Amino acid sequence: MSDSTSWAAPGGGEPQPTTGPSGTSGAGASPTPGATPYGPADGGAPFGGAPTPAGTTGWTPPPKPGLIPLRPLDFGTVLGACFQVLRRNPRPTFGAALLLNALVVFLSTGISTVIVFSGLDRAARASSADADTILVGTIGLTIVAGLLAVAISVVAQALLQGIISIEVARATLGEKRTLRELIALGRGRWWALIGWTALLGLAVGLGVGLLIALSIGFFLPGDPLLALAGVAVVLLGVLALIVVSAFVATKLAFVPASLMIERLPLMEAARRSWRLVRGAFWRVLGILLLVSVMVNIAASIVTTPFQLGLTFAAPLVNPAGEVETDLTLFIVLNIAVIAITAVVGAIGSVLTTAASSLLYIDRRMRTEGLDLELQRFVEQRAAGGAAADPYQRATGPSAP
Repeated sequence: MSDSTSWAAPGGGEPQPTTGPSGTSGAGASPTPGATPYGPADGGAPFGGAPTPAGTTGWTPPPKPGLIPLRPLDFGTVLGACFQVLRRNPRPTFGAALLLNALVVFLSTGISTVIVFSGLDRAARASSADADTILVGTIGLTIVAGLLAVAISVVAQALLQGIISIEVARATLGEKRTLRELIALGRGRWWALIGWTALLGLAVGLGVGLLIALSIGFFLPGDPLLALAGVAVVLLGVLALIVVSAFVATKLAFVPASLMIERLPLMEAARRSWRLVRGAFWRVLGILLLVSVMVNIAASIVTTPFQLGLTFAAPLVNPAGEVETDLTLFIVLNIAVIAITAVVGAIGSVLTTAASSLLYIDRRMRTEGLDLELQRFVEQRAAGGAAADPYQRATGPSAP
């Protein structure tokens, strides 16, 4: 068969040549005598240009209505989106984080410092009989203040995780919510998240306490060999605690997002996180660990000069050693350290929580096709139609 002859349907007459005398495409030739010639397919290029093949539109990138493109995310996209969370809607993200971190730092540092200095001052001016009682009371108040700071820290951490998780989910759809709206969207799930955060803290505390109790049992008898064995046990125990904590924390990293975005019950959220991490453990661990290391390094770089100033500024500024000057300088530098710590801690909290929420969305895109649900939601919203929350579709115990 000749290359210049095209196939014709039975009964359709003689086949027509596919190229004309000039060698151009037969799109403009009449397929049968007397028929109207076709125009350029798909609005093809004008004469002399490259024609556009019929029915092809080229590759279209996935839509990006908001924070991230609606496709599975690579590492660079996750890292960039973490910082974009801070810039895109700073009031309910950085603002809330700064407020909560400042509250925690003030309670854990400021109140304890006031209690200690006040107690020492009273003990110095009291009689020897009353000094011991004052010191015991000061220690008790310091412990109570520390426990109160821990409790408030748990609540603040839970609130921040919930706010950032919901913000990431809504920002992915191009929405920009206020802090009040984000809190309202999480209504009914806050106590579950607070309980989960407290449970994690309790588990870590029990592990550390068990390790301390075990080490005391080796060191108390005073036997050198037993003490040497205790050192080995403590080192192995610390290593085991780190490994187990990293494993469990990674497998359960998506619990806050599952609680707040999908609004699952607590135990189902834990199972959900465990399933979503399956098959991507090292990727999730690596990204979360890298973000955490970056945050800690940046925090150290920023806060170290102030901490050094707190240590060495007094002898330089006040070589005479006047008590009032030392106390004033100590208070000023402590306030500066507290403020810087609160700001850096706020940024770090937003980045780490945003990374976890973004990885949660990425895993659902890869395992459940959530990107298609999100695209469908955006299209229906643009068309003026009402669409159900795409994050709560096809979820439940049967989800992978």
